[in-house]
Amino acid sequence: MTVPSEMRAIEISSPGGPDVLREVRRPVPVPGAGEVLIRLAWAGVNRPDALQRAGAYAPPPGASDLPGLEGAGEVVALGAGVSEPALGEQVCALLPGGGYAEYATTPAAHTLPVPKGMDLRAAACLPETFFTVWSNVFMRGRLRAGERFLVHGGTSGIGTTAIQLANALGARVFATAGSPEKCAACLSLGAERAINYRKEDFVPVLQAEGGADVILDMVGGDYIARNVRALAEDGRLVQIAFLSGPKAELNFARLMMRRLTITGSTLRPQSDQAKAGIAEELRGAVWPLLASGRVAPVIDSEFPLADAARAHERMESSAHIGKIVLNVG
Repeated sequence: MTVPSEMRAIEISSPGGPDVLREVRRPVPVPGAGEVLIRLAWAGVNRPDALQRAGAYAPPPGASDLPGLEGAGEVVALGAGVSEPALGEQVCALLPGGGYAEYATTPAAHTLPVPKGMDLRAAACLPETFFTVWSNVFMRGRLRAGERFLVHGGTSGIGTTAIQLANALGARVFATAGSPEKCAACLSLGAERAINYRKEDFVPVLQAEGGADVILDMVGGDYIARNVRALAEDGRLVQIAFLSGPKAELNFARLMMRRLTITGSTLRPQSDQAKAGIAEELRGAVWPLLASGRVAPVIDSEFPLADAARAHERMESSAHIGKIVLNVG
């Protein structure tokens, strides 16, 4: 199949607000050994994209400077040593960067087939959030059926994914959100209790239930100490972001006496091998849930690629419920 030499892309002209995103022409990247080239149809928009745009989240060495960490489309070229996925196959993929473009490269092992019955628009919403939730809630947090799980920001892309996966795998799910509408959305996705954090403190709610076995938090700041108070004995706090700051004062005697664990991770800097391992776990444990319809991405809105700035404005307004996607072509 013919691949052009140039493509449309959205670049960050300088660190700043959404208005620094601009459409440009760029050379189409060439897949290296072990990589594939994907002609993207849709790309997901995620908070790390906005952090990169603001100058607070630099791409790892060797990654594209273009924003965009996930997408879905057709495999149009294979690097050396790649036999799977095949040319012409439709995939969704975790990207090291470069998703705000018509073409992107990524390691072949970071691609997954589009789940049966799902279109490319929905598939583009899967990689970043499902890799993040699976690796943190289930691999690091070791959430099991019957345990109590609390996720903050229940209507974010991460939150809507975490609620559904935890519920599908038999956990009792609690979520925080910032409005009655968002709380209702959490309940509809499988949470048994949605806590409006503007009106109610999540700590006594979880304590009354015996505490959370696992908490997934992206807020940080004063939530860190409150999360520790909300944990059950042997509970695990998993930190994936710090929207309110990375620093907190903690009484570590409480951790020792109650055998608590605090852990966390960021996805993008992890090794290719680590990400490939997450992909394999998703293929076996989660892709059947997507194919059966028991779990599905929640899509808030879509924007043309050229309107990436408006997509970022929507995300940073925190008004969205679920994922925001870009229509690439």
